[in-house]
Parts: sequence; C-alpha cells; structure tokens
Amino acid sequence: MFSEKEVVTRILNGDVRAFELLVKQYERLVFYVVHRLVKEQEAAEDICQEVFIKVHKSLWRFKFESKLSTWIARIAYLTAINQVRKHHRERLSDYPDDIENYHFTTETPEQLLTKKDTANYVEQLIAQLPEKYRTILTLYHLSEFSCVEIGEITGMPEGTIKNYLFRARKLLKDKLQAYLKNELP
Repeated sequence: MFSEKEVVTRILNGDVRAFELLVKQYERLVFYVVHRLVKEQEAAEDICQEVFIKVHKSLWRFKFESKLSTWIARIAYLTAINQVRKHHRERLSDYPDDIENYHFTTETPEQLLTKKDTANYVEQLIAQLPEKYRTILTLYHLSEFSCVEIGEITGMPEGTIKNYLFRARKLLKDKLQAYLKNELP
C-alpha cells in the first residue's frame, strides 16, 4: 500500500526509488490534469515531466496539510495553465460566460456518434467545453476531487467551482438531450 508520509520521508532522505514510486502513483493524475488543458500530446508529456521536477524540488515544502495528490494536482494545474498562457493566443477570459450563446460544433451529435461510441462522444463534448468548465468538471467527476480540494488546486473560491460545475453539466445535458430528442422516432 502506498504511504504518502513514508514515501515523502524516503524521498527527502535521498531515496531515488521512492521518487519512482511517487511518479508511478501520480503520473496518470498529472497527465490527466495536464492533458485537459494542453491537447498536444508531446507538449503535455513535456509539462508532465516539468511537474515532477517541480514536485521533487519543492517536496520539502509539503506539510501534509492536504492530500499529496491534491498538492501534486495543483502543481500540474498551475504548470499547465502557465504553459497555456505562454503559448496560446486565446486568453482564459475569452470564453463566453453566456451558456445560451455557446456552440459546441457544427457537426450534429448523430454524426459524432457515428464516428465514435458514446463514451468518446461525451469525451469530445467535455473537450469542447470552455477550459474553466472542462477543468472543474474533470477534476470533480473524473479525478474525484471535492470542491474544497479543487479550490486548493485551482485557487478558485468554492462558490465559483460549484457555479462552473453547474454550467458545465448544463451544457453537456442540453447537448445530450438535443441528440436524444433527434434519435427518438
């Protein structure tokens, strides 16, 4: 069983194998958080490496005031956000807040489902959400972080997180309902 305190203590005492354990334990989480923000595979992999370098360099600062996974996810989130801000023309604040005026794609849900199965279709819908909604939805439902933990990761207030969750769910629900309505005879 993975013991955070034991592994962190071993790493701080210079045990390289313990750091390998930490990487294996959290590499999927880090990649998942980063890949939600950075779609290019190679760039996401580079950022993941950068995240673990940052984790290693600043592990001595971790005081077990939160779960280690939350702390690492926050580093991953902030590193990815910094990369997005540096290398993308679109700014985070450029996404529309008006749900009714947001459009996912020009393809119909039926066309998308023909190409992929339902899980892939939902994944595509999540990927098309505005970044702030996509990130919160992913951290909450897929990574199973609480609103408080997401607040620690993103630095957002809990009320904002709940609002973004509500809006993201509404966008997905509306799109799926539109699809199902067109499917029924």
